Amino acid sequence: MKRVIQAPNLAIATLWADMLSGAGMPCTVQRAYASSIAGEIPPDQSLPEVWVTEDEQLDAARQLLAELRRAPVRHWVCPSCQERIDGPFEQCWNCGALMPS
Repeated sequence: MKRVIQAPNLAIATLWADMLSGAGMPCTVQRAYASSIAGEIPPDQSLPEVWVTEDEQLDAARQLLAELRRAPVRHWVCPSCQERIDGPFEQCWNCGALMPS
């Protein structure tokens, strides 16, 4: 087993682990509940970590997470009301029109 990355919190660590597992890279979240002793040990020692179970997948896992963390900023203009929509939304928040394909 090799450590891929240290996550800022358990929710992010679990999300990253699920994404890697879905891409065919079995992994685990270590230190999932160590945050409860954060005052007793250095804070960086209590953060959750994502580990791949197969050592040869370490580089691929790091590359995939780097790509996921640098997702392109997406925006589009609603064809119905001309509202600018930012983020991953596929429907206009203002009028409900669908994003053009």
